[in-house]
Amino acid sequence: MMDRVIAVVGPTAAGKSDLAVELALRLGGEAINADSMQLYRGMDIGTAKLTVAERRDVPHHLLDIWEVTRTASVAEYQELSRKIIDEVRGRGRVPLLVGGSGLYIRAALDDLEFPGTDPEVRARLEAELAELGPGPLHERLRAQDPPAAEAILATNGRRIVRALEVIEISGRPFTATLPDHRYLYDAVQIGLTVPRAELDERITLRVRRMWDAGLVEEVRALEGAGLRDGLTAGRALGYAQVLRFLAGEWTEEQAIAETVRATRRFARRQESWFRRDPRVHWLPYDAPDLLDRALVRTAPEP
Repeated sequence: MMDRVIAVVGPTAAGKSDLAVELALRLGGEAINADSMQLYRGMDIGTAKLTVAERRDVPHHLLDIWEVTRTASVAEYQELSRKIIDEVRGRGRVPLLVGGSGLYIRAALDDLEFPGTDPEVRARLEAELAELGPGPLHERLRAQDPPAAEAILATNGRRIVRALEVIEISGRPFTATLPDHRYLYDAVQIGLTVPRAELDERITLRVRRMWDAGLVEEVRALEGAGLRDGLTAGRALGYAQVLRFLAGEWTEEQAIAETVRATRRFARRQESWFRRDPRVHWLPYDAPDLLDRALVRTAPEP
């Protein structure tokens, strides 16, 4: 097993983190975060980051490594995650990627190289984003590359700009720059499924619990650390909505409702992304024998 890399994937609120801990305890593994927002220091409640106690002494990597003012880079994540995968394997342990950021999972596991950048094109698109907002740019992306528009939130201006930049400099759709599904490692992905109505209810409950746990206070503290200026962290689900509440643009109930709505939409995008990958082994999140079924799936072929 030490040569195999395991990934636990699926939509938000499906129970990925807990299953990854159980697998790590059973297999002698270490968890590697593949949630783009859990990379940020201090973003704990709104990202459902496991507490130290909930990690149950399983080593967790790539949590709390960036300040909220830093712009995320999937290419940088690829370099960091592969380094840790190699280190974990070198210790004779099993690397367990866990998270719902589909492109980050592919960046870590697949034979995937990211297109270069053009400073002039990037600067022009970022100027348009600042002037027009992400909506019109997302509509342009939808016209040029519908699958990319489906996978990228309409509010995620940074990723929209990147997709449009790649299209312009490569002359191909952004999704065409992603090669066929081809692992770089001996890898297996376990996906957790949740019925749609049940997932919606779990998301609503999770958002309410985050508010009760102090999400507003967390965001207020991070605002002082520059969250509002963070091109990535400042647009995270929950955090962006609370910032609008703190600015007086929304009531608190509006912010809660918008967080639920946006998170449900995001969960559907996650499901769509992972369903396009034929290598994912899907299991029902609430199966009484979930761990045993996952262990069967992760075992190497005889």
